[in-house]
Amino acid sequence: MSDTMKTIKDDLVKAFSTGVSYMMPVVVVGGICLALSLVGGEPTPGKGIVVTNPFLLNLGAIGSAGLGMMIPVLAAYIAYSIAGKPGLTPGVVTGFMAATPLGEAHVVTGFLGAMLLGILSGYVAKWVKTWKVGKVLMPVMPILIIPIVTSCLVGMLYLYVLIGPIGMAMKWLVAMLSNMQGGSGLVLGLILGAMAAFDMGGPVNKTATAFTLALMAEGIYGPNGAYRIACAIPPLGIALSTFISRRKWAEDERRMGTSAAFMGLIGITEGAIPFAVKNLKTVLPSIIIGSAVGAGLAMIHGVESMVPHGGLIAIAGVNKGAMWYVIDMAIGVIITAVCLHILRPNISEVVKKEPAKKPVTSDLNKA
Repeated sequence: MSDTMKTIKDDLVKAFSTGVSYMMPVVVVGGICLALSLVGGEPTPGKGIVVTNPFLLNLGAIGSAGLGMMIPVLAAYIAYSIAGKPGLTPGVVTGFMAATPLGEAHVVTGFLGAMLLGILSGYVAKWVKTWKVGKVLMPVMPILIIPIVTSCLVGMLYLYVLIGPIGMAMKWLVAMLSNMQGGSGLVLGLILGAMAAFDMGGPVNKTATAFTLALMAEGIYGPNGAYRIACAIPPLGIALSTFISRRKWAEDERRMGTSAAFMGLIGITEGAIPFAVKNLKTVLPSIIIGSAVGAGLAMIHGVESMVPHGGLIAIAGVNKGAMWYVIDMAIGVIITAVCLHILRPNISEVVKKEPAKKPVTSDLNKA
């Protein structure tokens, strides 16, 4: 029983990671196109940013299409991770249902609905795949029977049973996070920042990504702004350390610092991985502290970003607190570099501690 539960747990972790990984390019295209379209708009009281340029309006339409697809794509690839190709179609269909106002109350369950429906679609499709059918039906199983049976079963379960509870959970979550200010906002920022740096693009990082995207879908952009700052801090902080604390890094690591800086500027947290692999006990605490502080400050300062991407490249999508976006990121980067300077010994000291290698004497020399 314990082995079965562990297998299911591993499958779910893999499924969520796969879903977020495939969803991210869609979200990035949508978010950046939408943000660029708003650059040429004019702030209008009561209406937000109004865009009148035809080209920018079309760019905004592309962005809206991308963002509109993120929930169906998430559900589709969660189902795909569990059931393979047969899970894709029911995942898309039920994911679209999660993003569409349905029922008497016109409930949109968003990311919570997409994650649950993706899991259900995957396991139901996997079950239908095991059905023993005749040779006549075998060719149409993947294109007719599996998608129709799975979509109808999961779709009806959603409409008659799940839509109400999930909708209530989403409303509670949105209401709670909308009221987060001051100390509670700081705590949320610290948690998101630590999650961003903890595994540098791994499952914990992707969990935080999914959480902030779920809030964005509900019109809450503060946690996303804080999280995107945190994602850029690890590679930028390490790069700064390689520039100013040169005695703490080997020559090859100092050369990698330039590429880490570039990856940080475009918001790719994975730029910190090569350094963490070499010395986890000094790098990981430093980047977690720096990212947590940067994200916590961003929540205090009310930074908001409409773009699901980090780094300075995404500054156009910061719709509130653009100056603080840069300042808080810089503070997190400096703190990371300072922590690394304190925790890491000089390279010369490391070399001295290594035992001298004894000369190898072969049997031929003894003869």
